[in-house]
Amino acid sequence: MLNQYVEPAPLIHRPSGRLAMTPEAAIALAESFFEEVWAAGNPSAADRFVTEDFVITSAGEDVAGRENFKAWVAGFQSKIADLKFETIETFANVDGLRVSSRFRVTGRNNGMFGLPADNKPVAFTGNAILAVTPTGKIAHNWVERSSWELYNQLKE
Repeated sequence: MLNQYVEPAPLIHRPSGRLAMTPEAAIALAESFFEEVWAAGNPSAADRFVTEDFVITSAGEDVAGRENFKAWVAGFQSKIADLKFETIETFANVDGLRVSSRFRVTGRNNGMFGLPADNKPVAFTGNAILAVTPTGKIAHNWVERSSWELYNQLKE
């Protein structure tokens, strides 16, 4: 699904009367978000995927607001030359309101962790859990990456 936006499937009404997305639609939303924002290196694409009050929690720290998130993404992406983002596995809960994804990032060091931009290979994995609204936007992303292992590789 490279660089191709997929319109989420129609919302469904659960027996409880609660509006929800299908798991398939939530997965398509998450994977399109990863492809268009991260893999394509286009923070502005977040406008199509996340709520205005979106929050990303990275290593326990919150970045609140869509505009702040886009600036955070741009800063992150600037530290990895030739960034490649690969989704390994993505799945959703039954009502499509939570999505979990494992991913891998590769590239070259362009100053990660305040280290010199020495072009050493960068490779790390991570996990993201996304809260999806019933209307098909991402409201929150909790993400953890294997940063300690990467730091140790780069400082050698």
